Amino acid sequence: MTQIDDVYITPIVNKDFKGVRIDKFLSECLADMSRSRLQKLIEGGNVVCDDVTIADNAYKVKEGESFAITLPEAEDALPQPEDIPLEIVYQDEAIIVVNKPAGMVVHPAAGVSKGTLVNALLFWCHDLSGIGGVKRPGIVHRIDKETSGLLVVAKNDNAHRLLCEQFAEHSIDRTYYAFCYGVPAPLNGVIEGDIGRSPYDRKKMAIVQRNGKRAVTHYQVVENYGGLAAKVKCNLETGRTHQIRVHLASKGNNLLGDKVYTKSKKINDKKIADDVKKYLNEFPRQALHAQSLGFVHPISGEKMYFESELPDDLQQLQKVLQGLK
Repeated sequence: MTQIDDVYITPIVNKDFKGVRIDKFLSECLADMSRSRLQKLIEGGNVVCDDVTIADNAYKVKEGESFAITLPEAEDALPQPEDIPLEIVYQDEAIIVVNKPAGMVVHPAAGVSKGTLVNALLFWCHDLSGIGGVKRPGIVHRIDKETSGLLVVAKNDNAHRLLCEQFAEHSIDRTYYAFCYGVPAPLNGVIEGDIGRSPYDRKKMAIVQRNGKRAVTHYQVVENYGGLAAKVKCNLETGRTHQIRVHLASKGNNLLGDKVYTKSKKINDKKIADDVKKYLNEFPRQALHAQSLGFVHPISGEKMYFESELPDDLQQLQKVLQGLK
């Protein structure tokens, strides 16, 4: 392996490596760099062969090829303030309540350093609790990237600790609206099932028999769309990762637009126009909204309650679904 500044040049592929995946070949050439790191470099367009970018980890190397690997400049480890529009529902000296749009990650993580809620908060709010660390200042709880709705953020450490206590005691009131395939039966009920990492797919959560955390969701069907879909009100007794998505999926009522827990659910009724079926079956994000949030103010002791209307995309979805009745 030859290194010129921040560019590594691999040896020429010989017959022993012909047909090997490029990420495996590069990991043999760069033993001090992890395969996952190399995969990210490939996906990021940092590997070139004869001026052609190789961005597919499954690419099979050919005899006689050589690859140039460019290491990108190191990024600042600290999240940077960004002038990102942010809907602030309420704020005072201790807390800030925001209405997060779908598509926004809550805090920086591997592969996501910009455009997060934290980046926006650092621009609009200069005093955040440090308990969450530099990557998660003030963050008390999270909602998924593609889920919209309400979040409370702590501005100082005392508020952070006291809010965390309420979440730990499950005394926070949280209501979500979900749009799912089919109609849950019964129309009102409680779904219980410990949630943990799926033993079959580590990217998913699942109801598990061992090593899970207690999870309880109270639900009520609000609207029935001709038996094909439903609007469901969900109240969280606990707050586990992907809880509503996993619990409704366990009943066979996967969320519209959910790319992870969809299974093979589709609306295929012949009476429905093809463009409507396409719209519903290809909805671009999980149809889930954090509609209300209630808690005791960590400093004043006052009971706080906030509501958020469905965003435009879910209002449009609801309108289309109402046409199915």
